[in-house]
Amino acid sequence: MNAHQEGSGSYSPDRRTALVLCGTGAHGAYHAGVLRALQEVGVRIDLIAGHGVGAGSAAVAAIDGAARLSDPEGVWRRPGTAALYGWRSRLVAAGSVAAAGVAALIIGLLLVGLRIAPLPDNEWAAIVLAVAGLLIVTAVVLATWRGAEKRRPATGHWWRLLGSPVDAATARRLFADAIWNVIKGAAPVARPASVPLGRRYAEVLQDNLGQPGFRELILVATDLDARRDLVAAMLRAPYNEAFMTPRTGRDRRAEIMDLSGVGRDYLMDVVDAALTPPVICEPHEITFAADSFWRGEVHRGCDRPGSVGRLFEEVAAAGVTQMVVVSAVAAAAGPHRLRAPRLDLRSRLGELQSAAEAAALRDALEVATSSFEAVYVISPAHNPVGPFDLDGAYDEASDRRQDIGELVERAYEDAYRQFIEPVVGASGDQLTARVAKDPPYSPTPAGARPIG
Repeated sequence: MNAHQEGSGSYSPDRRTALVLCGTGAHGAYHAGVLRALQEVGVRIDLIAGHGVGAGSAAVAAIDGAARLSDPEGVWRRPGTAALYGWRSRLVAAGSVAAAGVAALIIGLLLVGLRIAPLPDNEWAAIVLAVAGLLIVTAVVLATWRGAEKRRPATGHWWRLLGSPVDAATARRLFADAIWNVIKGAAPVARPASVPLGRRYAEVLQDNLGQPGFRELILVATDLDARRDLVAAMLRAPYNEAFMTPRTGRDRRAEIMDLSGVGRDYLMDVVDAALTPPVICEPHEITFAADSFWRGEVHRGCDRPGSVGRLFEEVAAAGVTQMVVVSAVAAAAGPHRLRAPRLDLRSRLGELQSAAEAAALRDALEVATSSFEAVYVISPAHNPVGPFDLDGAYDEASDRRQDIGELVERAYEDAYRQFIEPVVGASGDQLTARVAKDPPYSPTPAGARPIG
């Protein structure tokens, strides 16, 4: 899916414009490069929206923090980025303890099998076997322990043992830190908890809407228990009133978080849920207030690849007429472009996630042509980095390894080559040509009609 224009309209900086960020995991690095290029040129963006890791990118960029994503100390440049979406720490610990237990068991059996001494007198063998049993039991306890859960799962211990193998907590923490670092500036203040952080964020954004670098915001995640999407939004007047208006067949109270009101308490919950890929990670638990629509219930939230369609719908409802969509997923351009499949679990789930996102985006773009005057897509022609390749990936096409830093630079170049130069630059040339064709304008007194 190369960058292209959907719809019949041409780009205009005077239109209400949205930047929509789609993707999962490592593909947030692509958002960082595009944001850097658009900010460098000064492309007008009224509203920024996102789902998945795009929600985290959008939340940071909406408060003039795009540089926090691509700078040398930013989210996608720091050494710890490779730890995002790693294996669950308890699962790793349990696997290590279990491996030690199995090794001890084998040693014990060998001591018995070699008959170094008769079994009753073989104290070493008995000790090793006892240690092996203790280690294996400890491994099972580590793998099944769930900590202080808000909701007790209705499942057996074996399913607890298997569970979701990947941990999204590091990604949630990294984006929360990035948001707080933008808000606090140079002040040496520790990051507050989720609810006060969301409140502070909403205050900063609301107080600065209309200022350079600050944009309206729409985020989308999925509520597994309500079986509907959660939409967090802050829009300026008059768009906010129309956006919050009830719609036929849809109860907006059950899914809309108005960040200019009490919905600000759930801002970080929506960001955390969006940063949680489905199935491979444990859902993020959201505790609703007792006086809210959900009456104090605890719901589970995560991302949904197909939510890009819902994102487009909400962006259109916010009065946007021109949209720039950013996706790091590159669709196959034609036959004979296959590559060797990767068999590890995270790569397989990453391929499924990317395929679902690409299909959902194509479907959503077909529908978007009737809702927007112009839609532009920025995406790579080729990208070997999957959603969970946080430490990079081998590229068969170039026979080398590509890391996350290179994905940021590729996005920066794509933004210039696919959108800034051919679209934004061309619109400037067209405007200059139209002005040259118009008759010279002579200033006239107030209330008078210009001549000619």
